[in-house]
Amino acid sequence: MRHIDHIVVAVRELDQAADFYCRLGFQVGARNQHPWGTENRLIQFHSSFIELITTGSAARQIASHQQRQFSFGAFVRDYLAEREGIAMLVLSSADAESDAAQFAKYGIGDFEPFSFARKARKPDGSETQVAFTLAFACDSAAPHAGFFVCQQHYPENFWNRSFQQHANSATNIAAVTLSAADPNRHAEFLTRFSGAEKQSQPAGGLRFALDGSLIEVVSVTQAQTQSLPPPLLTSFSVQVEEIDTLLRLLRAEGIPFTTSDKGIILAPAALFGVELHFETRTRM
Repeated sequence: MRHIDHIVVAVRELDQAADFYCRLGFQVGARNQHPWGTENRLIQFHSSFIELITTGSAARQIASHQQRQFSFGAFVRDYLAEREGIAMLVLSSADAESDAAQFAKYGIGDFEPFSFARKARKPDGSETQVAFTLAFACDSAAPHAGFFVCQQHYPENFWNRSFQQHANSATNIAAVTLSAADPNRHAEFLTRFSGAEKQSQPAGGLRFALDGSLIEVVSVTQAQTQSLPPPLLTSFSVQVEEIDTLLRLLRAEGIPFTTSDKGIILAPAALFGVELHFETRTRM
């Protein structure tokens, strides 16, 4: 059963975004450069992470999409040409090559798997190796929302408890939301992509229960980001252990927020096009 591996949050000013996420109480990692023209900074949780990403100094090296070759860099570049926000949703994979073949069989993405490795830093500053294989999928009804699965080849080098300690008590990504005019248009794709069956929600919405997390699809008339053209990945939820700790931090930083019966909400205008929910329990 898949879980949310990470979300790709595209921003135009990477360090500015990282600084704001630090003010929210997240521990944000160092800047990494990719040879295909993007740069990122990561926020790691127990089994998921946020990837803040931008086009970097090597943006001219970004390759175009080719037959059977999905260009991660080109997707991020083109997304940022229109907006900031959640560009891509990434689920876990135990065998990305097999997943790529399955996606092709389902007709949701006939792309070659993409493998890469890079150096990473341990908490003590020493160098280590991380490597990944990605298998991409496409929802033809949601061309501005990216989807892929990620296989980690050295998970023991990537996941580290020292990077998962956050002042806001965050522990994991609990849910990601796709806003759409007609949620049912995306049901077959999301079932194929996630391996989870659709479940109906109020107001015509859908949800797909993953391992410890959810994909939700809400009607655009119910979304709080109605100014954005649907369908887009518009919001995500982070599970926290202590709401009171988070409240004190937000008030000390002077960061505006609203509350609901589920927790605390930060509006897209304050968070680079993303609506962020903090919750004390996973909605399963």
